[in-house]
Amino acid sequence: MNDDARTNIGTPAPTPADLGSAELRDQVERTRHELGRTVEALAAKADIKDQAKKKTAALKGQAAEKAALVSEHIRETAGHAAQVVKDKTPDSLQQKTAQAAAQARESAAKAGQYATDKTPDPLLERAGHATTAARANRTPLLLAGAAVAVFVLVRRSRGRSRCRRPRSPTSP
Repeated sequence: MNDDARTNIGTPAPTPADLGSAELRDQVERTRHELGRTVEALAAKADIKDQAKKKTAALKGQAAEKAALVSEHIRETAGHAAQVVKDKTPDSLQQKTAQAAAQARESAAKAGQYATDKTPDPLLERAGHATTAARANRTPLLLAGAAVAVFVLVRRSRGRSRCRRPRSPTSP
């Protein structure tokens, strides 16, 4: 081996004289671009957090599909079971059940009408206004109800803790 071979190890081979500086720049730019893509690909493979997110998303999708299939299977099984029960139930029992349901609906309608007839008109009007206001302001009403419930629970727990005071050893 001569000294020239040793000193030229790892250095690019000289380019032919016909390559101009513009061609060299283009070649360098292409090489940089390819190197950039390679680095991005390696970085993506090394990004464990991103890979975990992608895997989680894929598993969520699979779980949703399986849940939909299971849900559909349950619906079909329930429908089949209902049909089997209906088929095995005697017609006389089905008729009696239908009559009882109709009587219950009729009785409920009569009770509602009776209550409406016996309630004074001003009270019905106020109830209607209160219902409308409650529907328009559900969130504040729910928050107020929750606050009242918490207040009552706190008062109850304090009352119980007062009753549970330990007796002193001298008291009978």
